[in-house]
Amino acid sequence: MPHSTETPSPQPSPQPSPQPPPLPPEFHDIAKRVRNWFRWGADDEIGTLNLVTDEVVRAAASEIRSGRRVPLALPLKEDGVQTGMIPGRINPLHTMVQINQELFGPGTVATSDDAVTMGLQTATHWDALTHVSHSGKIYNGRPADSITAHAGARFSGIDKARHIVSRGVLLDVARAKGLDRLPGDHAVTPEDLDEAAEFGRVTVRAGDIVLVRTGQMQVYLAGDKHAYGYPSPGLSVRTPEWFHARDVAAVANDTLTFEIFPPEIENLWLPVHALHLVEMGMIQGQNWNLEELSTACAEVSRYTFLLSAMPEPFIGGTGTPVAPVALL
Repeated sequence: MPHSTETPSPQPSPQPSPQPPPLPPEFHDIAKRVRNWFRWGADDEIGTLNLVTDEVVRAAASEIRSGRRVPLALPLKEDGVQTGMIPGRINPLHTMVQINQELFGPGTVATSDDAVTMGLQTATHWDALTHVSHSGKIYNGRPADSITAHAGARFSGIDKARHIVSRGVLLDVARAKGLDRLPGDHAVTPEDLDEAAEFGRVTVRAGDIVLVRTGQMQVYLAGDKHAYGYPSPGLSVRTPEWFHARDVAAVANDTLTFEIFPPEIENLWLPVHALHLVEMGMIQGQNWNLEELSTACAEVSRYTFLLSAMPEPFIGGTGTPVAPVALL
């Protein structure tokens, strides 16, 4: 075959992927104002949970008046709240590994066992302080690469948060505004939190766990999990300073992403996560069902209670499922 003298067409050179913009100066300004690094020592791994002292828990126990118990967790099921938007965060896959098996021979006691595969942040959960990082750091200035594929979080894993029991405060932002739920584009502001506290006649105290209700959970409970996740109301980037000023121990709400989604500042994704978990050392929770609690608190005109929200102690976990209960 004769050799071709045709000049090959030039191939386009590969274009670099567009780089996300750096965190803006306004983010770093807030970070400096709320930073709790070394507040409880260089070895600290639990951040604002240090604020839940024995005295705080004794006072919280006095919030139980009627003994009414309100569960706040979503059911763990295969067709759960996750849509696949977050890679790897799979809904629970429940498998029976033995059914009425007579382990010790015919006629003996039979047992049934099951197993579950799931993302730790799948349904109602706590985010550990290591769930996000920024600028190469996690809480208390430790390097983000201390989180590894085999060991998980070397520092501040969810197993370090050994007990989470304190006074709970429901800030029912939606009900305070006379709404069933906030619009999908509503960023909850410090002014909204003040309004909800005034509505509930509560003063947030050091060591409290604050639950912020937007009403967004109603969308999921009505069967539309895609609309539940996006667009969604949530916490504004202005709120971390509100929680910091009041020495709140932890915060949770009734949305998939916790903060407003899509973000209020273009291309600034998950800033509230970074400010809470990395800078303040304050854990946060998502997908908490606050609907029954909202009704219960309104019925008794009281928005404080004892909250038990014990984490499952996964060693090195960056989050955990939780089954919280409010005791009124």
